[in-house]
Amino acid sequence: YRLAAEKGNPHAQFNLGLCYLNGIGVSPDQAETIKWWGMAANQGDAQAQCCLGVCYERGEGVERNKSEAVKWWTMAADQGNLKAQFSLGVCFDNGDGVQQDKVIAAKWYQMAARQGHAKAQFNLALCHANGEGVPQDKTDAWQWFRMAAEQGLADAQFSLGACYDNGDCVQQDKAEAIKWYLLAAEQGFPKAQYSLGVCYDTGDGVKQDKEEAVKWYLLAAEQGLAVAQGNLANCYHNGEGVEVDKEEAVRLYRLAAEQGLADAQFDLGVCFTKGDGVTPDQKEAVKWWRLAAEQGDAEAQFSLGVCYEYGEGVEQNKVEAAQWYQLAADQGNAQAEARLKQL
Repeated sequence: YRLAAEKGNPHAQFNLGLCYLNGIGVSPDQAETIKWWGMAANQGDAQAQCCLGVCYERGEGVERNKSEAVKWWTMAADQGNLKAQFSLGVCFDNGDGVQQDKVIAAKWYQMAARQGHAKAQFNLALCHANGEGVPQDKTDAWQWFRMAAEQGLADAQFSLGACYDNGDCVQQDKAEAIKWYLLAAEQGFPKAQYSLGVCYDTGDGVKQDKEEAVKWYLLAAEQGLAVAQGNLANCYHNGEGVEVDKEEAVRLYRLAAEQGLADAQFDLGVCFTKGDGVTPDQKEAVKWWRLAAEQGDAEAQFSLGVCYEYGEGVEQNKVEAAQWYQLAADQGNAQAEARLKQL
């Protein structure tokens, strides 16, 4: 490679750069990699231009410079390099190194997608689904989701499963939804694991199996997905698919609640007021109910109203109680409507 590279062969220069990057036949040397890729890129080698763009994006061997990355990616993309086309799409999508422009982002995604780039296909599907940079077209979204999903992209498999699950973009088909959720879940995609858990929990599209639901909730919960933590907490609290363990339920409710999940905040408050798996603490219950209530949770708004009406965990304040009851009643909470009439 060196002999040809020193004679100016751009492909050899690019390959010599790879050798220095990976330590093949030479000691790894990032500076040498940049040197040879720069020579190849300046001669128009698309692979070198694309890789040089990555170096500037990450600050590897050069000072991090997104604008410089965009410059090299544009050169490579104009020659049809699909990785550079996708990277440019991301830049214009997010306004990273360039002024945000959803139309241009969609253009580059489409060019890469047509060459079979799975992530570009997925992002293009999102553009069509949300009408960003292109006219909203759910059918086109479904087609691009499917192309990416068939290449094994977990994000796309989950999204395709959701399309079938909800009848969005395509006719509802629960069996097909389960198929795609499972493919994504087996790759460790937490939202798919959670969705699969819900299907088994409720018997939606599959035979109800609480133990199987717990299995999938657990996998998603271990990755930090708040809704999975909340549902798994319910399983431990109620003994569904697993032995009752109120302390574990509280631990999981707290994990989800600390991420801002209103349902978990409400449930954690209930645990504190009843002493389920934790020492009773009405002030702590009020704390969590308030957080949920401020997010619009009607049950939490009603419970907070009760606390203010009777001075439980807070100083008694019937005006404040009425305000929380009203918020809950506006959402159709019958108990709150009844309490308002009695105040």
